[in-house]
Amino acid sequence: MSFTSNYATCAGREIHYTEWGTAERGTVIAWHGLARTGRDMDELAQHLAARGWRVVCPDTLGRGLSQWSRDPSKEYKLEFYARIAADLFDQLGIERAHWVGTSMGGALGTVCASGLFQPQMKPRIASLLLNDNAPQLAAPALQRIRAYAGNPPAFDTMAELESFFRQVYKPFGWLSDAQWRRLAETSTRRLPDGRITPHYDPAMVRQFIDHPNDYDIWQHYDEIRIPVLLLRGAESDLVLREAAEGLMLRGPGLLGLTRVVEIAGVGHAPALNVPEQLELVTQFIEQQAFSPTRTGDARPVPQAQLSTPSRH
Repeated sequence: MSFTSNYATCAGREIHYTEWGTAERGTVIAWHGLARTGRDMDELAQHLAARGWRVVCPDTLGRGLSQWSRDPSKEYKLEFYARIAADLFDQLGIERAHWVGTSMGGALGTVCASGLFQPQMKPRIASLLLNDNAPQLAAPALQRIRAYAGNPPAFDTMAELESFFRQVYKPFGWLSDAQWRRLAETSTRRLPDGRITPHYDPAMVRQFIDHPNDYDIWQHYDEIRIPVLLLRGAESDLVLREAAEGLMLRGPGLLGLTRVVEIAGVGHAPALNVPEQLELVTQFIEQQAFSPTRTGDARPVPQAQLSTPSRH
């Protein structure tokens, strides 16, 4: 299943996205993590597209092929990303979609589903899958991410860059050699001196400096009234078990709409590239029985206790 590469102007900035499949069964937004790109979602998008879903995978402002911010202190934050997402929905004619978000992409999905930043987005999110993200994140892990993301290294060769990615993203879990190579090749830009470095704006780390509480978003989670699934890496240092369990006790959790599943042998964050993970996502989305011809509420997912599937 092939995809198309596209660009749209959202909130005055050029945003790149890939689009897979057709909307026979509806639309899925698959949004990547902090220092990553939409190409991380290739396996998931291909899997869902083969089942009749339209899948849109954006590059966040300052990442991948999207434009870099002209005002980092004001634009590298969840509120501005939500404005971009709202514009993207408008331009693509998306009335309602399921949201799958890894790490930062999950936080963005949460603030979009709450409607506190962009009220028109609340009825447009049918379900929310958080891939190792929660409304409260562990401070030491945030410091670790800030440290490496704010100072991206440069290398002479692609082999060196790929080796770096294999080390930094080892917690993603198993990736094939071909998947590691694609991750490296789709996450690379060349510097003026000819060396290569990860493909994002280092200034995006200002989010943690200028908006230190940007990821404390319980107030957004409490406003959500749609089904939520958290896939937590069992070895994650970012989403602690206490935070995962807290999801069951607030907001949609109180309504029996939240489920938490742990992925064994994985840290931050599951790569969504192996059959068991792909099926967890697919089953959750399809369980909502959302039809592209209807705009009614999605069907709730029964509340469940913390569970741990096998890896693959």
